[in-house]
Amino acid sequence: MRFYAQTPARRTRQVLVDVIAVALIAAAVWAALAVREVVMLLAEPGRTVESSGDSLAEELGNAGDAASDVPLIGDVLQRPLRSAADASSGFADAGASLQDTVGQVADVVTAVLIAGPVLVVLLLWLPPRLLWIRRSSALRRLAEAPGGADLLALRALTGPPGALAGLPAPPAGWADAWRRGDQQAIGDLSRLALEHVGLRP
Repeated sequence: MRFYAQTPARRTRQVLVDVIAVALIAAAVWAALAVREVVMLLAEPGRTVESSGDSLAEELGNAGDAASDVPLIGDVLQRPLRSAADASSGFADAGASLQDTVGQVADVVTAVLIAGPVLVVLLLWLPPRLLWIRRSSALRRLAEAPGGADLLALRALTGPPGALAGLPAPPAGWADAWRRGDQQAIGDLSRLALEHVGLRP
């Protein structure tokens, strides 16, 4: 199985198309990751809220612990400070939740931005590439089979008329030469059929 043609012109085109396809996929991934970085900037307020909430909760908790040591009214002073510390922990949880939400949105956006272009590139690039590999393998097997040159010559005869324009035709024409079993004509036609898909005899 060949992945690239043997003739220079067709091989160059195939390599160029492959390079373009890989470059487009890489560009799509790079762009998607860049967009993800921008989306993740939206999580910065969440980080700030979480950090501030944790710090405030810690300070209020410490203040409540200190207030509990005050004689007679320590428990009375501690309760509101503990409530405020719990509320601050709620702010910190809200900040963490915002970060999680932004992260999930960033993941979905990144996946869509990668999958869409990559799918389009693969649909435009892969089927023709696989078709060429299959067709060239079939023609190579045909060329190596007994009587394969005759069938390849017939393929060239029934192919695009312009393909024969570059070959000097025998006196009675290509079809007559093929019917008569002219080996020179059959060789020329079979070589043309192989070259048409980028293979050498």
